[in-house]
Amino acid sequence: MGKDLLIKTLKHEKTDGVPWVPFAGVHAGKLKGYTAEEVLKDADKLFESLMEVKKIYAPDGMPIMFDLQVEAEILGCDLLWAKDNPPSVKSHPCSGEKSIPCNCKIPTADSGRIPMIVDVMKRMKAAVGEEVALYGLICGPFTLASHLRGSEIFMDMIKDPAYVKELVEFCGEVACKLSEIYIEAGMDVIAVVDPLVSQISPKHFESMLSDSFKATFDFIREKGALSSFFVCGNATRQIKVMCDTNPDSISVDENVNLHDSKLVTDPYNITIGGNIPLTTTMLHGNQQDNMKCVIDLMDSLDHHNLIISPGCDMPYDTPIENTVAVAQAVKRTDDARKMIENYESVEEDIDISIPDYKDRDKVLIELFLLDPEQCAACTYMLNSVVDIYDEIKEMADYVVYKYTIKEDIARTKKMGISNLPTMCVNGEVKWVSIIPSKEEFINEIKKYIKKK
Repeated sequence: MGKDLLIKTLKHEKTDGVPWVPFAGVHAGKLKGYTAEEVLKDADKLFESLMEVKKIYAPDGMPIMFDLQVEAEILGCDLLWAKDNPPSVKSHPCSGEKSIPCNCKIPTADSGRIPMIVDVMKRMKAAVGEEVALYGLICGPFTLASHLRGSEIFMDMIKDPAYVKELVEFCGEVACKLSEIYIEAGMDVIAVVDPLVSQISPKHFESMLSDSFKATFDFIREKGALSSFFVCGNATRQIKVMCDTNPDSISVDENVNLHDSKLVTDPYNITIGGNIPLTTTMLHGNQQDNMKCVIDLMDSLDHHNLIISPGCDMPYDTPIENTVAVAQAVKRTDDARKMIENYESVEEDIDISIPDYKDRDKVLIELFLLDPEQCAACTYMLNSVVDIYDEIKEMADYVVYKYTIKEDIARTKKMGISNLPTMCVNGEVKWVSIIPSKEEFINEIKKYIKKK
């Protein structure tokens, strides 16, 4: 079991079980009482926290660090640090004036926090590398390009696709360089994590992004490591074009139907992983909820080419007992099935009032997000409003709902919203896992002004 089980699964071999990979990023620090900032900056605290993940959660595979801002920080983005989330990008060096960072800016083993990360990778490899497959996580080319350019990149995709392709190609070179550094440090799997892929059309992916992703996965394979294409949000329509880039595996979150997506990945012989809900189940559920989620997943799926994992980076405050319950359900499935055979989940009754949109003086924009401080796709959807708010504030207000808050979860369900991030205008769903251009967004608001 352990590492051997996961490696065989990623190599598409027949196995006797399903591997378990907890994406315990900053949550690893919580296990030892460290803040997110501490565990993402201090090698000793990170190593100690990862060893606790190994001890408590018995993973078959585990990431060393889940922080998609490492490369952005090296390339000139300012970061906003938090105690219970990875940092977020607060400045974009290519914003305003289109530019491509020069090749001399491609990270080296001495850049930014890379020496700290590599140190921990080597220590983890020596300590548990024979038992657990180790993941090196890198920021995907499109999300990194978005960090550099900001929300303007979504307008660029329409008005200047050649620039976007060039910027993404540079970011693909960065991805290959980080992959090489992490593979040399002993990583078995390189996960290319690109949450913003879910926010664009498959057509745009194929025309501007596909070549860079394929080149990255080919490079990882040439270097002797395995790969994973990790995307957040409702990436259902992107699964096929993701498969066309030839990764060894794909990982998705709760916005994607794992059963239906596996019907797409199986003909490509690509492993798929996911997708335990992060907030409703792992953060706010109980042990039985978590066991039932895993059992339902495993009972509905062919176990070949399958990995069970959280939908993304686990929330900092995820109860330990819930993650232990997930591990038990994956590894001792029959026992877990008996434990929950008479269990029915009870949904908390929270009274939610819906705004009276017709009587409002201004149009109301409602953003239903997973967590704008942690989810890159959510951050950029929010920024698409914030960045132009001065232009629309006389005709519209906006409000943010976070799926980490129980009341906001209840509101999301009452509004009938099934995928995040989603943006509504006066109670009507307008954009689901798609970030609108500035012109499209303002024109839509004006339609509601005319109705008054």
